[in-house]
Amino acid sequence: MALPLLKLLADGQEHHQRDLSAQMGDVFQLSEEERNRLLPSSQSTTVRNRLGWAGFHLRKAGLAELSREATLRITPEGLKLLQNPPARLDRQALMTFEPFRKFILEQKQRNQRTAAAKAFDTAEPASTGDGEATPEERIEAAFTELRETLVADLLAKLATINPFRFEQVVLDLLVKMGYGGSRKEAAAVTQKTNDEGIDGVINEDRLGLDVIYVQAKRWKQNVGRPEIQNFVGALAGKKASKGVFITTSGFHDNAKDYAAGLHQKVILVDGRRLAELMIEHGIGVAEEHAYHVKKIDSDYFEDN
Repeated sequence: MALPLLKLLADGQEHHQRDLSAQMGDVFQLSEEERNRLLPSSQSTTVRNRLGWAGFHLRKAGLAELSREATLRITPEGLKLLQNPPARLDRQALMTFEPFRKFILEQKQRNQRTAAAKAFDTAEPASTGDGEATPEERIEAAFTELRETLVADLLAKLATINPFRFEQVVLDLLVKMGYGGSRKEAAAVTQKTNDEGIDGVINEDRLGLDVIYVQAKRWKQNVGRPEIQNFVGALAGKKASKGVFITTSGFHDNAKDYAAGLHQKVILVDGRRLAELMIEHGIGVAEEHAYHVKKIDSDYFEDN
């Protein structure tokens, strides 16, 4: 994005990043959905985020300057480069400029060896049209990798606990999700035997105006239509209209199709979705580290 951005600045005027973001969408012929796509953990669009970092690198190379807040303007060095521009203005090309090399050297000297800084320091020039990932995107990628590992670890842990404990875990999750209030008043695990195909009962609301019946299966093989039919039969025996079938494995397509066509409301939750919900609601997991990413508070610097 750096070279197209520099070309947009070629008129020598000041350009606000908001306007540049829209122009960059035109340059890359982005759809409305692509223009509005947000980073997973941010309110910033991907285009605006990448534009910001492209402008930052141009400034560090001395090719552009921040004339005012969020406003870029090309420098004489930038205009000189555009007289004979490279095919691509990536990190490798930027390293030919002394200010950028100095910036990289200062980073190394400050020994900024966090995961994001290290990734930036060792990144190879990208060979695809996407260019290098921004620091936020690298953090997102690392976070996603850690989350995927945690999902796998959770499923492995759930596979080792006894079935009755698994049912309790499921009800703890449903309570944490807001069903019925406290654990004591909201949920009950049925007896280990003679449960008539029902593993748990939980109030849908605090007053207990309606109940949800739960089937929790710690299985390795995928759940098929017969198991869902048995669960629906158990619901009918209770004159119940709502049920949740949760498993550590997955569901065959015939089970999904059958559940989708039922008159009763039966929700199917597979192992991955279960692990994601446990992470989201803090069931069976604990926070190890927290990283806070900060940015300039523009309002603070406004004149009173």
